[in-house]
Amino acid sequence: MNTELVYYVNGDFVPASAASFALNDLGIVRGYGVFDVLRTYGPAPFALRPHLERLRQSAARIEVSLPWSLAELEEIVHATLARNGHPHDVTVRLVLTGGASANFLLPEEKPSLAVILAPVRPYPAETYTTGGRLITVDYARFMPDVKSLNYITGVLGQKRARAAGAVEALYRTPAGEVTECTTSNFFVFRGDQLITPVHEVLAGVTRDVVLEIAGDMFEVVMGPLHYADLGQYDEAFITSTTKEVMPIVGVDDMVIGIGRPGLRTQRLAAAFKQYVAAETAKILA
Repeated sequence: MNTELVYYVNGDFVPASAASFALNDLGIVRGYGVFDVLRTYGPAPFALRPHLERLRQSAARIEVSLPWSLAELEEIVHATLARNGHPHDVTVRLVLTGGASANFLLPEEKPSLAVILAPVRPYPAETYTTGGRLITVDYARFMPDVKSLNYITGVLGQKRARAAGAVEALYRTPAGEVTECTTSNFFVFRGDQLITPVHEVLAGVTRDVVLEIAGDMFEVVMGPLHYADLGQYDEAFITSTTKEVMPIVGVDDMVIGIGRPGLRTQRLAAAFKQYVAAETAKILA
């Protein structure tokens, strides 16, 4: 992708280097806004409507005005992709803020909307063949069911994970439960029982797809996971838009299972790829 990408910003299409919000935008001065991220496979956006529905839900939770219908948002996303020549394998980030504010605090019901594209940066292949490792952090995410612009805990967690050579940071509560990672959902296997936390987590779109697929393959349990028990599980993995199904073989100093990606995780990862291929084929048909 050699040419400069074009972004959508408040009704205009502008080069990435010239794209901006006003400095009194509440997303900048107060972190008041939400976002969502999907990706394309080839030129086809995957699960576009579910991502837009989650954006709408997040906006409603923090009372950010969203004057566009889901159909209009879809048109904006498709138009942005078209302006860029329908690039292959890109992330599509929608950012919705409270808009410019004269007093830097109260919204004036003129929200800002941007659609930002970026090439998908795949993780090293060995992460999937040998498995990744997590660290835990004791931060509390702000409104975990909202994909908000307040990502301070996520940034700090990612910095700690990178310093430790881990692929992600897993949130641990004062009660000793683990919930989700900074940008991923967390799953474990106990035999053929697939378990994932349900409280204090973001409803990931990839997570929902995996749960749908897994329902025909395993016993699915939505329930709490305790940090102290992680070493007793047979397999673990995380899911996200860009990570897809990524096997996890260790958390902090604990080894998960036998310390390499398990067969159930591999089976589920393969099924997810088949699902994506089938959905992409429908879009391109």
